[in-house]
Amino acid sequence: MVKSAISSFRARVWRWAQPFCPYAPLLVMSLISLVVFTISRAGLVLWKADRVSAVSSWQEVMLSGLRVDSIQIGLLWLPALLVLPFLANAKFWRQWRRFSYFWVVLATSLVILLELSTPGFIGEYDSRPNRLFVEYLKYPHEVLPMLWGGFRIHVITGVLGTLLSTLAVAWLMRPWLEQEQRWSTRATLLSWPIIFLLVALVVRGTISHRPANPAMFARTTDSMVNSLILDSSWSLIHAVYSLKHENRSSEMYGTMSEAEIYKLVKETRIRFDAGFDAASNKELSTFATLTPSRQRDKPLNLVIILEESLGATFVESLGGTPVTPNLEKLKEQGWWFEQMYATGTRSVRGIEAVVTGFQPTPAQSVVKLSLSQRNFFTIASLLEQQGYSTEFIYGGESHFDNMVGFFMGNGFQREQDQESYVNPVFVGSWGASDEDLFNKAHEEISASHASGKPFFTLVFTSSNHAPFEFPDGRISLYDPVKATDNNAVKYADYALGQFFAKAQQSDYWKDTLFVVVADHDIRVHGHDMVPIQHFHIPALILGADIEPRRIKTVASQIDLPVTALSLMGIKAQHPMTGRDLSREGADAKGRAMMQFENNFAWMEGNQVVVLRAGKPPAHGTWDLPSKDFTASAPPADAINLEQRALANSLLPALLYREQRYHVAPGN
Repeated sequence: MVKSAISSFRARVWRWAQPFCPYAPLLVMSLISLVVFTISRAGLVLWKADRVSAVSSWQEVMLSGLRVDSIQIGLLWLPALLVLPFLANAKFWRQWRRFSYFWVVLATSLVILLELSTPGFIGEYDSRPNRLFVEYLKYPHEVLPMLWGGFRIHVITGVLGTLLSTLAVAWLMRPWLEQEQRWSTRATLLSWPIIFLLVALVVRGTISHRPANPAMFARTTDSMVNSLILDSSWSLIHAVYSLKHENRSSEMYGTMSEAEIYKLVKETRIRFDAGFDAASNKELSTFATLTPSRQRDKPLNLVIILEESLGATFVESLGGTPVTPNLEKLKEQGWWFEQMYATGTRSVRGIEAVVTGFQPTPAQSVVKLSLSQRNFFTIASLLEQQGYSTEFIYGGESHFDNMVGFFMGNGFQREQDQESYVNPVFVGSWGASDEDLFNKAHEEISASHASGKPFFTLVFTSSNHAPFEFPDGRISLYDPVKATDNNAVKYADYALGQFFAKAQQSDYWKDTLFVVVADHDIRVHGHDMVPIQHFHIPALILGADIEPRRIKTVASQIDLPVTALSLMGIKAQHPMTGRDLSREGADAKGRAMMQFENNFAWMEGNQVVVLRAGKPPAHGTWDLPSKDFTASAPPADAINLEQRALANSLLPALLYREQRYHVAPGN
């Protein structure tokens, strides 16, 4: 009777699927995969119900998970779809049946194996299978005994479950091996482009600018719950994709022992940072104690405004086009940095520097790399430990460049993005306009201040981004054609001025430190090995009791978080290598670092050394007034300069790889 019921079920499945021949096996695969994903996710949600209910709801996890599952099922379709036009015809119909049969059995078996492996992986690593799942395959001699010794039940369950499931799927698919061709070759070829396009859209997962990625579903502060929304196949595919960015990229410049790297980095910090407490620097780490330059009974709040693509090329007093009049006025009210340099050419590089104080590498920013998605130092995670509420505010899609995924896993408690805006004044390709963004920021900051709890807010603008869209009637155009970078910057400056006009009249002004800084210049190009003129950016600290001051020393974006914490009155241990500029003398020479593709520039005063892959270091001098980088013979201390540059280029990859860049316990 049971056998008859099972056979009847198989017959019903194929009666349903047959009319869709030659796509029938892929539809059956979709049904199997969807059932597996749903049952697996439901079981995991029940298992982790306490953590799910603390930050979300089971309905949200399950419904969002369906979207992820559709993306993964679309990916499973693609290999078969690519060969279907060549095999699904009268001449090769038998080969198509066999190929699609084995593909469905293999694909569903892998899906089931990964889902069966998930509970054990979550139990050990608090996440669905990720890069570690793949990396451990490199070490079978170590991993296999560990699995057998510590996860024997999981191994046996996974192997037996996958084997039985494979046999079950093979049995379910067996009628397909006898299926006659029901569609003509013409019908198949005519339908194929439409089906392929639909599947491609499903795989993309969204009709917005960027395809779906795990960060799109990272909506809670619990990264494990965020991973439950995914399915293990998709989680692993993205992890494998990210591995190509996690090589030892900095070693293209040369190698150095760990001890020598830390020694030279420490010497560099002593040389350039008057606030560096060398005695508190831990061995084989960058941790040190920050003693604030301003002692306060109650530390200040912090607001960082990261301006999209606002290079010095748009600031008249820095030698650029006069399209930032509000910034020019504001600079008279606070600390204005005349020689601030970006660490890179992408927004995520600016975020990396300003929010984490992490030095650049030739690889992807840590905002996008897998090892830094949890337990990676940010000033949000440090301030969260000290009782601050933390928030990220953006006008566009916060999953872009994995921003929200990185932030929510590393100290940010709340995020506001395009979906948070009600009746925005203007929405362009990159989301709500800067004035909408700053209106939202003013509301959120006012509410945070009213709560009485200290707060840190990161505001990231987007209007100054191609195609340069902004509302009419706000500014007198600098260029006759509206959609230009100069006009977009002038509008961004207008929105910034409007915000500070309100902020200075608000209750939170006297208790809050504001940092305004660009993420990078708009178009970084040039014939130099590193176009330093396009790394020059504006930066300003104002608010509270900050007096007007001009900072002339060469400085880097990574110096801003350390300086801000010091001015706020925060005492803490941290791993940042940035300088406390509030303790610098007027004649400090300073240093900066710039990553331009595969070239790394290290600048001390006006002396520059450029590290290049497979080539000897190049030397030159930088003249700020003329914005000219001139190649020159190596200086007398070239060896020491090159060694400091090499150590600092190797340091961040080492810290990332060894996971030594995190929040110190007990801050």
